[in-house]
Amino acid sequence: MLQISKPELLAPAGDTERLVAAVEYGADAVYLGSDCFGMRTAAASFGGEELNKACNYAHSKGVKVYLTCNTVPRNNELDNLPSFLEYASDSGVDAFIVTDIGVMRAVQKYAPGKEIHISTQAGITNYASACAFYEMGAKRIVTARELSLEEIAEIRSKTPKDLEIESFVHGAMCVSFSGRCLLSNYMTGRDSNRGDCAQPCRWRYALLEEKRPDEYFPIEQDNSGTYIMNSRDMCLIEHIAALTEAGINSFKIEGRAKSAYYTAVSVNAYRCAIDGYEKSGFASNYKPEQWILDEVRKVSNRQYCTGFYFSTPMDDAQIFYNGGYVREWDVAAIAEKWENGVLYASQRNRFFDGDELEIMVKGIEPVRVTVKNLKNEEGELIDNAPHPMMKLSFDCPVEVPEGSYLRIQRKNGVIL
Repeated sequence: MLQISKPELLAPAGDTERLVAAVEYGADAVYLGSDCFGMRTAAASFGGEELNKACNYAHSKGVKVYLTCNTVPRNNELDNLPSFLEYASDSGVDAFIVTDIGVMRAVQKYAPGKEIHISTQAGITNYASACAFYEMGAKRIVTARELSLEEIAEIRSKTPKDLEIESFVHGAMCVSFSGRCLLSNYMTGRDSNRGDCAQPCRWRYALLEEKRPDEYFPIEQDNSGTYIMNSRDMCLIEHIAALTEAGINSFKIEGRAKSAYYTAVSVNAYRCAIDGYEKSGFASNYKPEQWILDEVRKVSNRQYCTGFYFSTPMDDAQIFYNGGYVREWDVAAIAEKWENGVLYASQRNRFFDGDELEIMVKGIEPVRVTVKNLKNEEGELIDNAPHPMMKLSFDCPVEVPEGSYLRIQRKNGVIL
């Protein structure tokens, strides 16, 4: 029988702001990229001294750092690999996330002693592959996103106990096998396998007949056309117990290119869910409290599904009618300090005196407050806060920690 242990919560960190959000809101580990060999060219990265600073900060909080080194490099890049691996190792990373076997061997040579995690890009779908990577020196595998929970459980039962299993539990999904997509490269010249995907799977498509170039025909009978390759986002927060019982050691949140707010909310929600599962005695029937489930819907999302975990996602994993996000909440301000019943904050989106705001505080249910006596930086009463980054204050009976997000629900949730 599998021994249940508390899973690791692994969060994305696209830049320093997002790193801090991940750490402060409860991540056990973060994954990030430097300035080469990573799969997110569009995301800010940790090059030069920034990588060492990031590692020092995370380690000071007891958080591990995993470096993405998971592109499939070409011949002309290999000469730079040894010095890059030595630099990253000296910077203090705890593990390298790799796809390519040659890169894996280079890590063992130039960064000895560092853990090797095999990326989802490697497409591990069976226990034979998992065992092979383990025998080559891998400490952890990241499962292919095409696997069901039953298949992951079988991999767990037929692999060495000290081989860790990491799986994505939240965030965007890719239409292609383990992200190995050529569509972006073909259509735009931007290679998704080198971290530069243009996401053509999110675009709207229609039929075009060659002799009628000005006439477009929707593939579906819908005025908006159809988004035939556009997937929903994954969300497994209701299934913490089942994931753990299947033998997953690390729960991975997708989103290095997303906002610090997304990182904070997602990490906070899963942190609360995992901690609640532990407090339940790892009960098989554990379900997070409703407010925790509600949290993940307070960030932009493409609607949620459970991916391949419980069934082949033929019915509920695609969005046919739009290519954007559902966004029902905005960040109104970020708390800077609270004293004597007054909250001082920095504005992010316009809000008015009298509006009800929700304050997200780490580890507890959000607190609602009504804005009263809204003032600008000069202490003058104002009826709204219209300017981005403006300093403001208002009466707040609840003590609010520095850095807390104040958000406001949109009057009519919209599709962006």
